[in-house]
Amino acid sequence: MKLFLITRGSQGDVYPYFALATNLIKAGHEITISLPRVFEEQAKQAGFNYVLQNYDDINTLLEKSTTNRDLLAWMQRVTDQQFDEFIPILEKQDLLVSTNTEFSAPHIAEYCKKPIIRTAFAPFIPGRKIPPPVMPWPRPNPLIVPLLWGGLNLGVNLLTVGIINKNRKRLGMPLFKDQGEYAPSHAENFLMFSPSLGSVDPDWKYPWHIGGYCFDDAIPYEEKKFQELKSFVQKDDKPVLFFTMGSCKTKKKELICAWLLDICHHQGYKLVIGSGWWHTGEALAGQENIFLMDCIIPHNLVFSLCDGIIHHGGSGTTHSAARAGKPQMVLPIFVDQHYWGDRVHSLAVGPDYLTATHVTEKKLEKRVLDLMNNRDYKKNATALGEKLGQENGIQALSDYISRFNAR
Repeated sequence: MKLFLITRGSQGDVYPYFALATNLIKAGHEITISLPRVFEEQAKQAGFNYVLQNYDDINTLLEKSTTNRDLLAWMQRVTDQQFDEFIPILEKQDLLVSTNTEFSAPHIAEYCKKPIIRTAFAPFIPGRKIPPPVMPWPRPNPLIVPLLWGGLNLGVNLLTVGIINKNRKRLGMPLFKDQGEYAPSHAENFLMFSPSLGSVDPDWKYPWHIGGYCFDDAIPYEEKKFQELKSFVQKDDKPVLFFTMGSCKTKKKELICAWLLDICHHQGYKLVIGSGWWHTGEALAGQENIFLMDCIIPHNLVFSLCDGIIHHGGSGTTHSAARAGKPQMVLPIFVDQHYWGDRVHSLAVGPDYLTATHVTEKKLEKRVLDLMNNRDYKKNATALGEKLGQENGIQALSDYISRFNAR
């Protein structure tokens, strides 16, 4: 079967699709994957048949501070240009697999008369029980959950409906009114997160499936740097605290690093900082009891060496810490990070989250001590890690895709 995969964003968005593509190729499928230019080298190394997204200027977004207006304009530009870029490709394929943030994808699939599987890294399906993961209120009054979904849908419609309808009209397709209803009802919705870590609503009215997170453990990395990290960890028996903000940026990132280093000095911990895309922690390089991880090393290797993990709350990092069986804590900034921070605390594998923009040194120290010393977190995290270790999200999604061949 010929499959067209579309993903964009940061490593946590793209690497699961790399893992999926590799598995689908092994199963005998022909894969074309669309991805941002920043991942071209990795796609070459993997031997993928890939197309680079002409519209995705994520490099520009990485190189400068962006406002919400910049991000909204970027999303609109992406939605508009995908029609011309993807239709000629999908017309030659049998099936489209796309992330739920590709707002034009279901419409392109309809035009090309191809089935589509929408994937999501959190429960982004409208319902009455689980609030929109993109909002920073993971536990609202149940009565207002439908109102929150309505508010989110209104915003998405204002952002996308006019642009999409412009293209639908140009292509001779009937106009539509509601993206929040259209997208999940015109696709198979596959949740790319662990049922042991995330939450689902049995009463969702749209077709949905869940199979687990797609871990990419084959990411190329510098073996020399990993050995340096191991030597740093194993030089003594001090507990190891890991911190990263991944691809996210907050004005307090350097202040948080300095606070964590002070806490580690006072408590006798060692600190490992994953500097990520924004070079977090570089100002502290060379100080005692700190290791700056300034290149990619897969989470499955790093987290096995750590005693506690603090991060931004991306789905991939949250799942990696959970699979490693380690206590974790989230400092969320936006999108689904508050949701995953709440899930960590709900499952008692770590303290309640602290919003990154409002964290203080005193609150952070209290949470760090809880994270590193709470025996219940360690016990629960170990049990959760065993559950995730039994899941195979890559194979589950690959098998689901392969079933379309028999339809």
